[in-house]
Amino acid sequence: MLKAEILTRELDADGILRLTLNDPARRNALSEEMLAQLAAAFAQAAADPAVRVIVLAAKGPAFCAGHDLKEMTAGRSGPDEGRAYFARVLTQCSGVMQGIVTCPKPVIAEVTGVATAAGCQLVASCDLAIAADTATFSTPGVHIGLFCSTPMVALSRNVAAKHAMEMLLTGDMIPADRAADMGLINRTVAVDDLRDATMDLARTIASKSSMTLATGKRAFYAQRDMMLSDAYDYATQVMVENMLARDAAEGIDAFLAKRAPAWQDA
Repeated sequence: MLKAEILTRELDADGILRLTLNDPARRNALSEEMLAQLAAAFAQAAADPAVRVIVLAAKGPAFCAGHDLKEMTAGRSGPDEGRAYFARVLTQCSGVMQGIVTCPKPVIAEVTGVATAAGCQLVASCDLAIAADTATFSTPGVHIGLFCSTPMVALSRNVAAKHAMEMLLTGDMIPADRAADMGLINRTVAVDDLRDATMDLARTIASKSSMTLATGKRAFYAQRDMMLSDAYDYATQVMVENMLARDAAEGIDAFLAKRAPAWQDA
């Protein structure tokens, strides 16, 4: 178990790794220690062939309340009034968010309670998200004179510009059904059904070739900011290489023979 058990790990027989934020007393805030443990957990999962899908969950009434403001306030005590400290912590947080995107394993957020500021950024950084119908989301920095600039990066890559700007400029809390309509999450379910719904989705994905999933995830994020012609050129190259992979040959043969494929994850 990790130090202080503020992040727990559970790997099941299907290759689904559950990472659970376990610091409910601090509303699962992204403290320096939590960020360090998340970075290590995603790096280890990325390299572990036994891990096929990652579920990011949380214990307590909050999914994640964002940065630990008490830590951030204490960081002002330096001679530079916190400039170097803030730069280090925010860079550390950005590294975690990018680590989720670059992780070759699909990452699903399982959201209960509130996800605010960098906690909302955490949800937006995951590939997929299922939330309890009681969950709420916000980027409330404007309420305390602090625009949610780093959460803005992930948020603006998930929802339409006007939806993102409304959240960022008002700081208002939005309910789960609105978050689903905006595209911040995939769907909502009753809170009692949340774990089952998330794990069902994870098992469906885990049953696929991990090579194919990694190829597709990497290509998805690489192409979406390209010009259309560049995106097609890149995707064509990716698909050619994918077609030459053993699992593609196996999958096509299995489809034509009407049998289940036997993945080699290669």
